[in-house]
Amino acid sequence: MRRYGPAVLLALLGAAILRVSLFGELYLRYVQAGLRPYLVVSGAALVLLGAAVAVVTNRADHDHDHGDGGGHAGHGHGPGGPRVAWFLTVPALALLLFPPPALGSYSAEREAARSAARGVGTFPALPPGNPVDLTLGEFGSRAVYDSGRSLDGRTVRLTGFVTRGDGTWYVTRLLVSCCAADATAARAEVRGAQAPPADTWVTVTGRWHPEGGLGSDAAWPPVVDAASVRRVPQPDNPYEKR
Repeated sequence: MRRYGPAVLLALLGAAILRVSLFGELYLRYVQAGLRPYLVVSGAALVLLGAAVAVVTNRADHDHDHGDGGGHAGHGHGPGGPRVAWFLTVPALALLLFPPPALGSYSAEREAARSAARGVGTFPALPPGNPVDLTLGEFGSRAVYDSGRSLDGRTVRLTGFVTRGDGTWYVTRLLVSCCAADATAARAEVRGAQAPPADTWVTVTGRWHPEGGLGSDAAWPPVVDAASVRRVPQPDNPYEKR
């Protein structure tokens, strides 16, 4: 059985990838939705490769036994190395049985405050009606860089998870370009409402509270005066596209 370790490891890795990408929306914790087909193909390829390695290993053992004429009952390795190698299956089993949660407040708090490198400009008009649903990324961009002040007088609705600061709290979302590894934080300071526990998902409805000059460090993070804060379930896709 020891010789089948690589085959088992490949099959477990493939099964773990298929589990998060094919059965449900768990893959959205790691990559953008458009990459799902590549995950499915990769997982299936690993499972098939594991099966092929098992077949080749079985044939090699069969040929070896015939070559020895059945005279050697044990051609195993030393007791240490192969047994230790089986521990390589632990990460694959952990991913298969217990997929990790989406990135949360710890990752967001490590993100440094943005610089005003993008510059100030005019943004397209917001759709009519209040409240207007905005991503945290769009709200932050308009609050910090929009010379047209499109947020003035508008009620916005922002959804994200709770992070804490020194006496303040934020509604936060992580932005990704490709996968969770390149995530950066977008957040808005919430005033006028009591902070829920960290990592709680909430929808905040309120109005932009201007702080600092356009494009300045003092304008970041943007501030929202909350009219209501409502707890909501974590969405299937916890990230925003950058």
